[in-house]
Amino acid sequence: MNCHQEETTISDLKEIKRVALLGMPNTGKSTFFNRLTGKNAFVGNWAGITVDLLQARIDVKGETIEFVDLPGIYDLDGYSEDEKVVQTFLQKFSLNLLIIILNATQIDHQIRLALQAKKLGLPAVIILNMADEAKHYGVQIEIEKLAQRLEMPVFLASAKYGKGFYFAYQEIINQLEKNININTKIINNSEEIKEDFWKERLIVSPQEIEETLSEIVVMPSQFFKSLTTKIDNFLLHPLFGLPLFFLGMFLVFQLVWNVGLPSQDLMEIITNFLQTNIIEPIIKPLPEIVQNFVINGVWNGFATVASFVPLIVLFFIVMAILEDSGYLSRAAYLMDALMGKMGLDGRSFVLQMMGFGCNVPALMGTRIMRSKALRWLTMLTITFSLCSARLQVFVFIIAATFRNTQGATVLFSLYILSFLAAFGSAFLLKNEFKNEEPFVLELPPYRFPTLKQVMMRGWGEMMHFLQRASGFIILGCVLVWFLTNLPLNATGLNTFGGQLGQFLSPIMKPIGIDPYLTLALVFGFIAKEVVVGALPVIYAMNMTEVSEYIGQNVSWISAYSFCIFCLLYTPCLTTLATLYNEAKSWRFTIFSLVFSFIFAWVVSFIFYQSASFLMGLK
Repeated sequence: MNCHQEETTISDLKEIKRVALLGMPNTGKSTFFNRLTGKNAFVGNWAGITVDLLQARIDVKGETIEFVDLPGIYDLDGYSEDEKVVQTFLQKFSLNLLIIILNATQIDHQIRLALQAKKLGLPAVIILNMADEAKHYGVQIEIEKLAQRLEMPVFLASAKYGKGFYFAYQEIINQLEKNININTKIINNSEEIKEDFWKERLIVSPQEIEETLSEIVVMPSQFFKSLTTKIDNFLLHPLFGLPLFFLGMFLVFQLVWNVGLPSQDLMEIITNFLQTNIIEPIIKPLPEIVQNFVINGVWNGFATVASFVPLIVLFFIVMAILEDSGYLSRAAYLMDALMGKMGLDGRSFVLQMMGFGCNVPALMGTRIMRSKALRWLTMLTITFSLCSARLQVFVFIIAATFRNTQGATVLFSLYILSFLAAFGSAFLLKNEFKNEEPFVLELPPYRFPTLKQVMMRGWGEMMHFLQRASGFIILGCVLVWFLTNLPLNATGLNTFGGQLGQFLSPIMKPIGIDPYLTLALVFGFIAKEVVVGALPVIYAMNMTEVSEYIGQNVSWISAYSFCIFCLLYTPCLTTLATLYNEAKSWRFTIFSLVFSFIFAWVVSFIFYQSASFLMGLK
């Protein structure tokens, strides 16, 4: 997907027709949006809207139609940031059609959105998604009668498999052709809407919901023991539900270690072949200093990071299965009681799990929280998540300093440490960020993700990873090369980089980190992938040689202390920028930066000094 920023104005909006997608979280709204728009989506910047919205413009019968994917919300009358974004959008911008995506299996809970849209007089098409699941669970819906009561077209569909999509799409086009002049009407109405009038229109009583669904929707009997219920009785058991969850995550890291790590050998063969047969012959006529820059400053760093591509793809495939199956929502339910003692809730746990992929989308996910205190405290804990960038660093260091049979266990221990750090920091700060917001969670039925969905997730993350490798990571490695090769003819600790490492030595030596590894951590502030990419540049060796050198010269205690510090210290530049954009506070952003550094140093110090004492190294 090619993403770019585009400023949208009222004048632009009168020239094209606009369709907005509305729905609750986990209803398949984004999947339906992707089917509608293909690969034409981009990130749009809307004046007066605090967050960017995904949008796409496609040609339909020679006419440009703009589709906008609104944030998932539970109520048009809500108070969370995402709900306010949707309210502002509907009040401020013109609209030709609203596509409301509802989960057919939970229509009795979600029909409120459709009724609110009806009261506002917004033209809409209702898509009852997950129709295949509804049929499986015994949900029966007479869509023609429902359409009559809502005064809107209603379609059963499965965005996941594409069933019913064609007929829904045709009706969307038909509605757009009917509503040629509705733009001006909506704009004029929106200017007249006052807050009290808006809220009065959005009041939907339980009686209205019952009257709308009465005799046309049959929900499964409460005594119906579905497969989901049977599985939940086991996986959500109050005694062994949590142990089963952590056992499952341990097996995930076993898979990543035992399958992902050997795949690096194949990538190393490829990169070595390219270096020997293509890159070196091309640069051979160039001066020696330029050859050194190309090989050690650019290529070795990139090749090291690229070797982790199979591991990253595997990790995200597994995480996609866990997320799309509905199990992560169960993890939030299981952890809610414990998280409550830390001033958080189950959503905080899910967002921390999302942070295992990348901290950035997890930070953006805090918008679903209405309480600013809960959002900020959750943001602080997310930065401790063992993201995929840190995963690369840990795999490299652990493989070099621990026996192969210990690798998966050591890696899993860092995963546990990321949770403990999040819980501990939240407990320390919960009185500063007091939360009184109740936690409400709907558990979706278990689903089997399609092979296409899982592979597309892995492919997308791989492409995102390679884009970062060609940007921040290459830049970081180039900067490291200059620091470790200047002044000319200087070597080792006499270079600018060596001097910087020695300057920071009084801080890093008590936690067992030498000047060379310190330099790698300094550039890890740009992006955590730069840490592992910088090591071949710093040591002027290829990846295999660096691994052997670290294995011979760095103790396992120092290596583990290095991993602890890398896990907990200041987040990368992109994460920090996102944290500021979400919190809208420089004071909080700086506090997060300083707190995470001090917290990382203290934990690493306690571990290194205690382990060194116990091992008799002092």
